[in-house]
Amino acid sequence: MTSSNIYPITNHMYDVIGIGIGPFNLGLAALTDEIEDLDAFFFDQKPYFEWHGGLLIEDTTLQVPFLADVVTMANPKSRFSYLNYLHEHDRLYKFYFLERFLIPRREYNHYCGWVSKQLTNCCFGQRVISIEWQTNLHEVARYEKNVNTDEGYFKVEVEEIQSGEKQFYFTRHLVFGVGSVPYLPDCFTSHSSADVFHSADFLHKRERSRQTDSVTVIGSGQSAAEVFLELLKEQRIYGYRLDWFTRSKGFFPMEYSKLGLEHFSPDHTEYFYQLNQEQKDQMLPKQDLLYKGISATTITDIYDALYEYSIGGENPPVRLLAKTEIEDIKQMNDSGDKSKYQLSCRHLEQHQSFEHESEIVIAATGYKHFIPSFLSNLQSLIQWDDKGRYQVEQNYQLRLTKEIQNKIFIQNGEMHTHGVGAPDLGLGAYRNSVIINELTNEDVYPVRKRNVFQQFGVQ
Repeated sequence: MTSSNIYPITNHMYDVIGIGIGPFNLGLAALTDEIEDLDAFFFDQKPYFEWHGGLLIEDTTLQVPFLADVVTMANPKSRFSYLNYLHEHDRLYKFYFLERFLIPRREYNHYCGWVSKQLTNCCFGQRVISIEWQTNLHEVARYEKNVNTDEGYFKVEVEEIQSGEKQFYFTRHLVFGVGSVPYLPDCFTSHSSADVFHSADFLHKRERSRQTDSVTVIGSGQSAAEVFLELLKEQRIYGYRLDWFTRSKGFFPMEYSKLGLEHFSPDHTEYFYQLNQEQKDQMLPKQDLLYKGISATTITDIYDALYEYSIGGENPPVRLLAKTEIEDIKQMNDSGDKSKYQLSCRHLEQHQSFEHESEIVIAATGYKHFIPSFLSNLQSLIQWDDKGRYQVEQNYQLRLTKEIQNKIFIQNGEMHTHGVGAPDLGLGAYRNSVIINELTNEDVYPVRKRNVFQQFGVQ
């Protein structure tokens, strides 16, 4: 089931086709929908919009303000804004009295779904199989007038997942917004996915966690903390042992001071881009608490729950252990209809190894970017760095091996070139403004040079 009954036009030259409809390309679709002279279309293989469905835990919030919706920071007057969503759903006064800047994650997902259902340039349930760059436009010129046969184009093959039917679509430019995928270390992947799984699947496999005698959470970020807290809330009901291990030095809060947040600005993105690649690669790991820590609110909620459960001398079976690396996981002999897993652990500071047993292991081990298979025919057209990453221009355009008029843009695949703001929802509208201005050769959405109080680097 798609979000609308609108399908793309075959034998038609689009100005731009977007692949993947996460929040960033959804924002690009919404902003281009309001531009008459820009013909855009977007595909996604999911049947409908869903943003991290396995982590839409009740009472969790975005870690950015509601102004980081898909359009407001580029066009506050857009009908696709979060405030207009509230207005359309008779929730504006409720939100007004809520007095919160950080909104529920479940509502953000519902908001994005609402946007996607209004757009006529998005089609779900469609998998992009391959893309070719071609120069012979006669294939399209037979059907369309006013096509410049001197310029190249991209031929995009798309499969409708439900029917298996395949179609070709044509476009001058591309935008990749395929996002990232859950990452599991090798020692995790050889075991049953019902027992050892990524935190991205937590809600989908929650019932399994309720039917066990032991659960172990691995990781140090916000996802690990939210999963641990949700398990902690139910521990006394279901009676399992609960452990939380992390390689990090502690269960530390994410940097959330106002001047710290200015690193997620166009100003810092521009500063970071001007550094050489060696400096960037050295700098990024040192900025991990800007985006990898735990919100102070979640830490408080965990501590309050632990304190509450310890009243009267109670000592629930809970352990939090930092500076601990999981070196291996082995399945032990089955115990009836359940399996147990032995985790080989090492404390990084004490240099002491120990074994730990658990029925369920939930790995909040982050996400990784991947090179999608549909790019195989474009590998030689794209410039790669010595680590196999895209080389990206400041305007989010991939560097190509040929000087052609057709452009390929990237969404949230450029942290190595543009810095920690690449995956941040608050910079999505800014990046889309840059991309749209490049596509139209006009200042459709003005990009301002000075946005924050501090100065990054000597100017």
